Amino acid sequence: MKKLLFLLLFLASSLSFAQSLNDYKYAIVPSKFEFLKEKDQFRLNTLTKMLMEKFGFVTYFDSDILPSVVAENNCNKVYVDVKSNGNLFVTKLTVVLKDCKNEVLFTSVQGKSREKELQVAYNQSLREAFSSFEKLEYKYSGIQNVNTEEVANYKMITKDSTLKLQENGIIIVESDLEFNNLLVAETIKSGYLLIDPSTSTIVLKLYKTSNENVFIANSNFINGVVIKKDQEIFLEYYQDKQLISKKLNVSF
Repeated sequence: MKKLLFLLLFLASSLSFAQSLNDYKYAIVPSKFEFLKEKDQFRLNTLTKMLMEKFGFVTYFDSDILPSVVAENNCNKVYVDVKSNGNLFVTKLTVVLKDCKNEVLFTSVQGKSREKELQVAYNQSLREAFSSFEKLEYKYSGIQNVNTEEVANYKMITKDSTLKLQENGIIIVESDLEFNNLLVAETIKSGYLLIDPSTSTIVLKLYKTSNENVFIANSNFINGVVIKKDQEIFLEYYQDKQLISKKLNVSF
């Protein structure tokens, strides 16, 4: 049982990473990279934007006039950067995606080229770096997989103390997790949202596993599992290397 729990918690952590990128619909590409002298030199910024769009992101330059839904919330998009670590003989580029807190969400493989002509070398290196995006299998999912009308008045619990208005109308507020209240399970494609109806807050997202009694559970600051045991439901996760088990009062 301990091995199964460890595996599920590992999967929860992995899912959290994957979901953290899939939760972003938009991407911002700078009009000039630091290692280049001019804006869009060698058309490298344009190629970066094109490749981000190829892999599914709605992408803008930082110099564009942005739609209000993109401009009014810095944390609903990823910020794209390209790093150069080459020399006279080899061009080397790496793509880095960060969030609004400057935390790295994803780093690509290093693309390389020995071509002497810089425009060709940069083009080849960037395309090779973007090849690692294939393995991501990025697909925007986020909370908007749920019917927007059903969740328009819900709030999402987070440790972020700043109020933000998401494009789908979901307000994010600071709050501590409170598991003593009755939680209502709203069905979504991949599992459930556990909602506290007294405050209209989404407490946890549950994702189905191959075991109908076990769900991978995460919020913005908890990764764990929810387990049904003899008609009772428990949330289990690790905190400061200690296994925490909390009984949930859930109405499915």
